[in-house]
Amino acid sequence: MVTRLVLVLGDQLSPNVAALQAADRDSDLVVMAEVMDEASYVRHHPKKIAFLFAAMRKFARELEGSGWRVAYTRLDDPDNAGSIPGELLRRAAECGAREVLATRPGEWRLIRLLENLPVPVRQFEDDRFLCSEAEFRAWAGGRKVLRMEHFYREMRRRTGLLMEGGEPAGGRWNFDHENRRRAPADIACVGPLAFPPDDTVEEVLDLVAARFGGNFGRLRPFTFATDRGEARRALAHFLRHSLPGFGDYQDAMLAGHRFLCHSVISPYLNAGLLDPLEVCLAAEAAWKAGAAPINAVEGFIRQIIGWREFVRGIYFLEGPDYPRRNVLKHTARLPAFYWGAPTRMRCVAEVVGQTRDEAYAHHIQRLMVAGNFALLAGVDPHEVHEWYLSVYADAYEWVEAPNTVGMSQFADGGIVASKPYVASGAYIDRMSDYCDGCAYDVTARTGAAACPFNLLYWHFLDRHRARFERNPRMVQMYRTWDRMDESRRREVLAGAERLLGRLARGEPV
Repeated sequence: MVTRLVLVLGDQLSPNVAALQAADRDSDLVVMAEVMDEASYVRHHPKKIAFLFAAMRKFARELEGSGWRVAYTRLDDPDNAGSIPGELLRRAAECGAREVLATRPGEWRLIRLLENLPVPVRQFEDDRFLCSEAEFRAWAGGRKVLRMEHFYREMRRRTGLLMEGGEPAGGRWNFDHENRRRAPADIACVGPLAFPPDDTVEEVLDLVAARFGGNFGRLRPFTFATDRGEARRALAHFLRHSLPGFGDYQDAMLAGHRFLCHSVISPYLNAGLLDPLEVCLAAEAAWKAGAAPINAVEGFIRQIIGWREFVRGIYFLEGPDYPRRNVLKHTARLPAFYWGAPTRMRCVAEVVGQTRDEAYAHHIQRLMVAGNFALLAGVDPHEVHEWYLSVYADAYEWVEAPNTVGMSQFADGGIVASKPYVASGAYIDRMSDYCDGCAYDVTARTGAAACPFNLLYWHFLDRHRARFERNPRMVQMYRTWDRMDESRRREVLAGAERLLGRLARGEPV
C-alpha cells in the first residue's frame, strides 16, 4: 500500500533532498517525470533538456538501488499526462495516495501549480542551500540596500570558510581586484572534463533530437556529466587543473578558449548532483594544501556562498512578480542575432555562437556582452529574461531572474546592483580579443564604423540621465559626456538613433 507520493523534480537530484528526508522508504512512492510542460514553457536548449532527462533517469535508478520505490515517466510514455500536476494526479489515482510530499520548487510558477493541486501537497523548504529563506529575510530586514558583499561576509563567518580566528584569510574579504587580468593568447587551459555519452545518455539524445530538434542550440557533441560520480570527477578535475588560474582570468574572454579556467559545474550544482558546501570545502582544501592561490579560491567560493545564495534570497524575498519588473520601461524586441541570425559584432557573434554550441557562457560573457548590449539597446527585460532561461544549461528562475532582471538589466531599480552594468566597447576590448578583426572599430565613437557599444553607451546615459546622474558610481561617466563638444554629442546620439532604428526594423547590425 502506498501512503504518500514523493515528488522529485529534475533539479532536485540529491539523495538528501527535503521531501525524501520526510518520506518513508517502506510505504511512500517516489514520482519522477519527464513532461512536456517543463520541457517547453520556454524553448530550452536541447543540451539542457538532455542533461536533465539523462540525470533524472540515472538518479531514479540510484533511488531504486537504495530501496525506494520509484514511478518514473519518460517523455515518450503513451500515458504521460504532460505536466507535473497531471502526473501526480495520475499516480495518486493508480495507487490511492492521498498526500504529496514535495521539496519547494525554485520557480514561483511550479510552486503555484502545486499549491492548487486537488491532492494536498506539503512543500518543504529546500535545505540544500546554506541560507534559508527565513534567514535571508532576517538579514535583509531593516536594510536600506541589499548588497551581496555584505551578505557574503556574513556567510563567510557563518560557514567558517576562509576564516582564521574570526578574520578573513589573507587579511581581506575580497580579492576581486586581482581577478581582472586579460588572458594571454597562448594561455594553457585544459577545459572542463568531458564525458562520452553512455547508453542512457545516447537514448535521451535520440529522444531530444526527435522532439526538440528545432530549438536554438546544438545537441551534439554532448559531454556533460549526468550522475553524481561524474560530477565529482568534474569538480576534482577543475580543482587540479583550472582552479590555480581561475582567479586571475575569471573575467577574461578569448575567442579560441571558450571555457578558459572556469569550472562549468554550475549545471551540476543547480541540478543537485553536487552540494555547495562540499564544493567550497574542496576548494578551500586546495588552498590550504598550497595547490591554488587565495585570490582564485576566494573568488570561486564567493560565487557559491556569496552570489548564488544571495540571488536565491532575492528571488524569494521579492516574490512572483519579480521577473516582470521593468523600471527603465524598456520595450524593444530582442534582436534576432540572439537566436543565431548574422551580426557584424564579433563579440556578440562569439558569445551567441558559444551559447548555441555549449549551452554555457561564463558570467562576464553573459553580463558584459549579451546583457550589456540588450540593456544599452533598451530591450524588454522580460524577453531578455526568457532568453537566458532558455539557452543556458544551469538556468532556473531562482538563479536566472535576479541575475538578468536585477544584475544585467537593472529592471528591478537597484535591488541587486548599485548601478547599471553598462560599458562601451573599450571594456570588451580590454578583457578580450573579440575586437580583433571585428567589422566595427572599437576606438570609433561616431561614423559608420563606430562600435555599436560605443554609440549605444552614450545614448543610454543620455536618455536615463535623470535617474543615474547622481549615482556616485556614475558621476564620472556623466562628467566625461559633458566635456564632449556639443556637436560631437549630437553626432553620437544621431548615430545611436540610426542604429536603434535598424534594430527595430530587424536589419542586420
